[in-house]
Parts: sequence; structure tokens; C-alpha cells
Amino acid sequence: MSNLADMATPSADPVDALIKSIRIPPRPSLLADMQRELAAQDPSPEAIGRIVARDVGMSGALLKLANSSFYGGKRKAKSIEQAILFLGINQVASLMTGLLARQAIATDNAALANFWDLSGRRAQAMVYLSRRLRIGEADVAHTFGLFCDTGVPLLMERFSDYAGTFAAAALDMERPFTAFEDERHSTNHAAIGCLLARNWGLSSDVSWAILHHHDYSVFDDGATPDGVRSLVALSLLAECAIQKYQGCVDSVEWNKGGERACAYLGLSLDETADLLDELHESFHNDH
Repeated sequence: MSNLADMATPSADPVDALIKSIRIPPRPSLLADMQRELAAQDPSPEAIGRIVARDVGMSGALLKLANSSFYGGKRKAKSIEQAILFLGINQVASLMTGLLARQAIATDNAALANFWDLSGRRAQAMVYLSRRLRIGEADVAHTFGLFCDTGVPLLMERFSDYAGTFAAAALDMERPFTAFEDERHSTNHAAIGCLLARNWGLSSDVSWAILHHHDYSVFDDGATPDGVRSLVALSLLAECAIQKYQGCVDSVEWNKGGERACAYLGLSLDETADLLDELHESFHNDH
């Protein structure tokens, strides 16, 4: 695996200077307080509720999200305390982290109009797949789904021509998506998203999966933790389902790594097709 620490330590490398010129939003204090409580030996739902309640706007947004058809189910929470009771503190913390990311990362560029809608759709798909296949923790899958492309708006803010780079990379049928970015900008959205995740104190599995989510050689790398490989594999399934939902007949990323992802997850062609159909249906139900 790449040594991310090399990117984060000062050196004479011009790439280091470039990375420092990219605005990485600092971790919100609300998130730091929440993570501190979650790291306690016996995290208190009441304490988490008090932390969330400090921001009235966030509390309202979190309650609305918790009561959405995808997360809320039949039970409707009337308070943050009830949301924590229904969903659990980890899922509530994950939803809150996503809301804080929306607040911290500007997406007012026309090219990014649907960025958070797409990220939210991916996060929902990741949660669905994690639960359906009983792989990993749903809240970790959710956080990864939301954050895996957060490097995109940060690079768009830094480079005036990045939108063109992103569009061209998305059409490259052969090379990894990030190779095109590296060639033009000496960095890529996966590396920048990973730095953001590390700075925000997200789990190492999430950070590493963000770094490698276009690197499908990880499926054959026994040194890469299973949690990381599973997130990358599930993200390919989610991406394929989203492309189908948006009316695309083909998914470039699926063509690059889908077969290896299914082999890693132990899914047959029929099982994969059924999963993608289920996801497609869940998107329509949540619309």
C-alpha cells in the first residue's frame, strides 16, 4: 500500500507544496467532541444527544434525515434522543458527520450541483449492501460512501480546469481514474479525500478505502485489510447501481473492477444482478 505518511510530512518535494495549497477544511469542533465521546469506554447516548443539540440547525437536519424512508423505517423519532434510541449512536454519529461535511465543503460550483445528492445516494447504497451482505458495520459503510469523493470539490476549488480533468478521467476506459488526475495535477481526488478523512479523525478503514477506491489491485493484495477491500468492492456495486438508476447503460468503473469485486465478495453473476436490481428498486422507493 502507498505510504500516506509521506504525503503528510514536510519535504522538499514540490508535490508537498501543492498539497498544502489545497484547502482542507478543519475538523468541526462538534465532530471532535462527538468522536471523543464515542471513543469513551462506555459512550453515553445522553452525552451524544447534548452534543448534537448544541447546533439547532444540525439537530433539525439530523432528525429529518433520521426519519427519512431509508433510515427511519416505520418509527418516526420526535427528538434527537429518540433518533439515537432507534438508530443507535454510531449511525447517528455517521449521519451527523455527513451533515457537517456538507456544511464545511463548498459545492456551489455549477459542476457540483448534484454532488451531495449523489454522495448521499452512494452512502445509502453502501448501507444497504453492508446490511444485506452482512459485511462490516453499516455506519462505516455510510461514512465511506459520503466521503469517498470529497476530494473532488476541493480540487475543483484549487484548479480552474479540474472539471475538465474529472470529465475526461470518467471516460477513460483503460487507466485508473486517478492516473488521469495525477498526470494533469500531480495529485488526485482519492489522495485529497484520504487526507480530509484523516484530518477529520475518521476510521483508518474509511481513510484507506478512500485512497484506494479507484485502485482495484487491492482485491488481490493480502496486505490490505479486509475492511478496506470490502468498502472498495461495495462501492463498485453502489456505483453500478447508481449509473443504472441515472439511465446509463454502462459503468466505466464497473467494467474496470466489477468482476474482481464480485470475486472478492464471493458473488455469482446472478447474485450480483439480483443485488443491483434490489438497489435500483430501493432508490425508486426512496425517491
